[in-house]
Amino acid sequence: MSLPAIRRLLVSGLLLAALAPALAAPDDYVGSIERWHATRIANLQKPDGWLSFAGSGRVQPGDNTVGRAEDNAIVLPKGPEHLGTLTLAPDGSLSLAVPAGSDARVDGKPFERVALATNADGATPTRVTLGETWFYVVKTGDVVGWRFRDPQSPARTGFTGIDTWPIDPSWRIVADWQPFDSPKTIELVTSLGTPEEGTVPGKAVFERDGQRFELQPLSEDDGKQLFFIIADRTSGKESYGAARFLYADAPKDGKVVLDFNKAYNPPCALSPHVVCPTAPPENRLALRVTAGEKKYVAGH
Repeated sequence: MSLPAIRRLLVSGLLLAALAPALAAPDDYVGSIERWHATRIANLQKPDGWLSFAGSGRVQPGDNTVGRAEDNAIVLPKGPEHLGTLTLAPDGSLSLAVPAGSDARVDGKPFERVALATNADGATPTRVTLGETWFYVVKTGDVVGWRFRDPQSPARTGFTGIDTWPIDPSWRIVADWQPFDSPKTIELVTSLGTPEEGTVPGKAVFERDGQRFELQPLSEDDGKQLFFIIADRTSGKESYGAARFLYADAPKDGKVVLDFNKAYNPPCALSPHVVCPTAPPENRLALRVTAGEKKYVAGH
């Protein structure tokens, strides 16, 4: 489970104009956000983007028959009626057995039995391809699941974009960075209701509308980026209820830039086949963040 940037505004009641870099005209800023969002939309529409998810479910201990027919334990939205058997062994290992001559491939090669890696311990899940579609297995906490990807999924082919609030430079906030003496571990709850641990190196402190707020990020990319999972008073109404995601560059000179114009929907807002962390209590702002992406209307 993991997941992906940010920039500028007020600090401690100072005017935005006093903080704006001399070379950064408002039109340049608006254009930069527009380009950022266009890149995000383009990435979503890629054949292997989040919109390609077309199926998901749990893998039960023991043997699980797999295929498109309804009598399978794991029913795929596409593929052969009966593909084979996926086994979750008592030791937690996973394997897939298919009959000789199957169209299933791993790394472009046919197989009759193959061990399946998950995302556990930073590994890359084994991709089992079936023509232009593929599936793999994942672990979320103690839960083992399967995911099916299809570049021709209705979610991808029917995608028309995501609404956003008007770009507002005042939501580019330069916050004070307060590192903890040592990083602390917090427990996040996923959209599936399972626990997931994260490491928090400190907190970003800022003011808005005369009030003081704090956000605690996870550290990513060896400390080069901070990942904020946030909720606010638009959540569940104008924006997605569980959370929005926001990335920031690592703190510099005791400051961290929070650009809420880049707050975006997590993958689970776009597809019911994805599991995401939800906003922890520390990051539920008593504030309407009217910037960034709104709720995805075609979402589940």
